[in-house]
Amino acid sequence: VFHSEEKIGFHTKGYIFNNNGANDKIYIGSSNITQGALKSNQEWNIKINLERNHPFKKEVEFEFENLWKNSVVADEPFIKSYETFYNKQREKKDRKEDFVYKTDFTPNTMQNEALGNLNRLRTQGQKKAIVIAATGSGKTILAALDVKIFNPNRVLFLVHREEILNDAKSAFMFILPNRANEMGLITGNTKDKNCNFIFSTNLTMGNSISEYPQDFFDYIIIDEAHHATSNSWIKVIEHFNPKFLLGMTATPERTDGADIYEFFDNNIALEIRLRDALEMDLVAPFHYFGISDETINYGEIKLTEIDKIARLLKINQRVDFIVEKMNFYGHDGIRRKGIGFCVNQSHAQFMADEFNKRGIKSIALNSLNTINERRDAISKLDYIGNDLAENEELEMIFTVDIFNEGIDIPNINCILMLRPTSSPIVFIQQLGRGLRKTNSKEFLTVIDFIGNHSKTFLIAIALCGARAYDKDSLREAVKTSFASIPGCSNIKLDEKSKESILRQIEETNFNTLKFLKEEYFEFKKINSNKIPSILDFQKFDGSPDPLKFIRNSKSLIEFILKVEPDCLIYSEFLLNEKILKFIRFLGSILPIKRPHEFAIMEYLLNNEVISIEKSKNVIEKYLATVNKETVLHAINNLAGNFDDLLEKKNKLKLFVFDGKIISRTPLFNSILKNSKFKKQIIEQIEYGLVRYGNEFGSADYGYPFFKLYHPYNGRDIAILCNYDKTHSSFRGSGYLQYKNERFLIIDLHKEADIHESIKYKDKFIDEETFTWQSVNNTSQNSERGKDIVSNKIRGINLHLFVRKIQVIDGETQPFIYIGKGNTRKVKGNKPITVTLSLDNKVPTLLYRELTSPI
Repeated sequence: VFHSEEKIGFHTKGYIFNNNGANDKIYIGSSNITQGALKSNQEWNIKINLERNHPFKKEVEFEFENLWKNSVVADEPFIKSYETFYNKQREKKDRKEDFVYKTDFTPNTMQNEALGNLNRLRTQGQKKAIVIAATGSGKTILAALDVKIFNPNRVLFLVHREEILNDAKSAFMFILPNRANEMGLITGNTKDKNCNFIFSTNLTMGNSISEYPQDFFDYIIIDEAHHATSNSWIKVIEHFNPKFLLGMTATPERTDGADIYEFFDNNIALEIRLRDALEMDLVAPFHYFGISDETINYGEIKLTEIDKIARLLKINQRVDFIVEKMNFYGHDGIRRKGIGFCVNQSHAQFMADEFNKRGIKSIALNSLNTINERRDAISKLDYIGNDLAENEELEMIFTVDIFNEGIDIPNINCILMLRPTSSPIVFIQQLGRGLRKTNSKEFLTVIDFIGNHSKTFLIAIALCGARAYDKDSLREAVKTSFASIPGCSNIKLDEKSKESILRQIEETNFNTLKFLKEEYFEFKKINSNKIPSILDFQKFDGSPDPLKFIRNSKSLIEFILKVEPDCLIYSEFLLNEKILKFIRFLGSILPIKRPHEFAIMEYLLNNEVISIEKSKNVIEKYLATVNKETVLHAINNLAGNFDDLLEKKNKLKLFVFDGKIISRTPLFNSILKNSKFKKQIIEQIEYGLVRYGNEFGSADYGYPFFKLYHPYNGRDIAILCNYDKTHSSFRGSGYLQYKNERFLIIDLHKEADIHESIKYKDKFIDEETFTWQSVNNTSQNSERGKDIVSNKIRGINLHLFVRKIQVIDGETQPFIYIGKGNTRKVKGNKPITVTLSLDNKVPTLLYRELTSPI
């Protein structure tokens, strides 16, 4: 019996009859095996006779095998469990409850991944870590599961709000029932000081710390850890010295500018942003409707002219339009519980007043309201039940700035975007306010009123969910209504909005200094108007990619000085040619595709030498398994042993390797003496490792070290196959080789001015088959030809890298790794044309993007 523990509908009906490849049959249709279905109902079905290797039959069998693997035996315990559930359901009027069959608690995807990473970090001697995951994703249960593994004598669980302590304690009692009698609270009214598991607020514990020795707790958990750098928390945290400290938060952003990553020694056990959370089903799905708002005309008004925009938006005609669309698209649940995001306080008050006039109970809240006023309004909006007095019901809160992040209103089922989108970060923060999973809603309704301003394309960037984007991928996302959005979420733009966004994408060059400058200053404003470090770009979901700034000006520092020439904090760097060279070098190899070199450099920032064995050990902080041959390759790469003559001339000699240990050079030692220079180097290295962890996780991708469907250039390929010659020689060729590995580097769309003789016939046949053509002088009898034609027999691995377009907006594009393939058919000689069967079926959306017309 297939029994899904995920909340997905299972309504497939099909029959497969295999007759050893001869006359195989598939029946697919609507019929259940019931009396009515077989005898009297109107049912539609289809019978298909197919060859053994027909793609459709293979697809059906693949799906069936997946279901089979995830099915359970219908044994006596299963049947009894279902019988009990069924009988209870018959007695209920409301039968929405789902059947759940579990013999014990099973961690979700997020929890499993985090537990593995926490264990690996502790194996490396780390004493701190942070988990960043969406509200409602199970972080408290995760903490309890890790405590169960760690098995400490005494535990302290710290929160900043007393009302969530009991929920935390209940979660721990559920996971650790045999230690439930050891658990207690320390609050204003309860003092269970003799318990081994203590749940307390930071303020209450701060008033009691003198009663506890520093080593009293073996394991401390900090909930909402983005508060951990504030004074009331520091007092508690610095007093204790636990064996392990775990931080948990839904957001790493700090409004006071403190670095939460650094606070936890950059040990990120897991970081899940919105797209990951949707994919893992950790948050509620959303239904987004982008509506063309013709009630206003932005004309030449800039998005920074807030007062002008507010005056433009405060018209009754627009309010009527908003109410009409809000009623048309509706919401999930009995009562609307909505937030409207406005452009300023006067706009929020206007909306609340006008909604009240129309009988929709509303209030305006902003940063000037007291905490108690905010709490009161939130409780009235978020309330579930029927006993709230009619005059206390609240349907909408209109706000400007206080709900972008950090406020939890679980039962929100409607969000109105009433202001022009000026930043993908703010858009994602606002969207996230309604994504808490609760029993009172199945989905969140989001209505975005899109005007004719010049930055509507930012909506596409926000919804696309990718830090690195280009014109073609954005176009494809808009045209397909963002089909790649994970889970049950749904995005719909009306035709006028879609046309406007596509036109702006086409007209905008995302790599010009003008665009990058605007993007930088918008980010700086969100970053508390603080000049951003490279790590700041990692803290916000929807941040611009700092590598675009680096590519524009060779380093982030030089870009900042270009757009902020009066910036004094970096002016010293321009005067030091050596440090500038090193910072440029670090920027040029970002984003890293393996952590080895950066992990070794991180260690050498505070140690003068490192051995091969110790190098392996520090890399294991970031990877589940580490290959010693790759460690040696990384050490030699750091020492510059694979650089060409020009690289040796232009790069600094910072490390030397004598075959046993790698050491810092006197030049590097002199650079590190300057604390400003060292801090800048640390930030770049930390950024590389944090971004690597987010994009690759801790998985071992084997040899060569390639992740499917990830972008690479020729230099990357040389490094990741441990090429032991000059790495720059791996550039600019369509066919590269090293040992038993062959790399086919393919441009799907040839440039118009390329001669017909070298326009190779390379194309996808389908998601599992690719046609590739060699250069004209390759014969089937040559060694290269034999490797291609008989790759499997000769033990040759053919790796395929493809890109759709060579250059977009003046920037060379990387190649996408689509995995290994084996030659199935061969045609011709000089050139050879081969049909390759791919080991991995290319995902439908990527296939569509790669094969769609330009």
